[in-house]
Amino acid sequence: MPGTKHDDRKTKLPGRFDDLVRLMPPQAIMDDVHYENTIEMIDRLMASGKLTKGQEVYLETLVQLVQAYEAAHHAIEAPKGIDALKHLLEEQGMSASALARLLGVHASMGSKILRGERALTVDHLKLLAARFKVRPDTFMD
Repeated sequence: MPGTKHDDRKTKLPGRFDDLVRLMPPQAIMDDVHYENTIEMIDRLMASGKLTKGQEVYLETLVQLVQAYEAAHHAIEAPKGIDALKHLLEEQGMSASALARLLGVHASMGSKILRGERALTVDHLKLLAARFKVRPDTFMD
């Protein structure tokens, strides 16, 4: 229930959807306590081994409720533009010269792009999007 913390970790979870609903009715998450309770139930379901069909449906319902709450209250701002490019390069262990090779430009251009001294072209955006499997506008400020 919203606003109240409950602790039923020791009891075995029911296998039927209706019984799980009676234990903790799935509803829109309104506060952090309800969010934590829902996460706890998801963790218990995940740790219980093979799930019944009812448990699977209940788990999916809870996951969707958590995703909606997180999107509204705990959204993570993803980097954009050159910051996104720098992050992806670092994540992949790529240098400025590797960026230049990927884009098919002179070796010095990789550093200039990363410092903001040179702009990415539309073709560069397409190459980067394909390489990092992101949308081209990720690299636009």
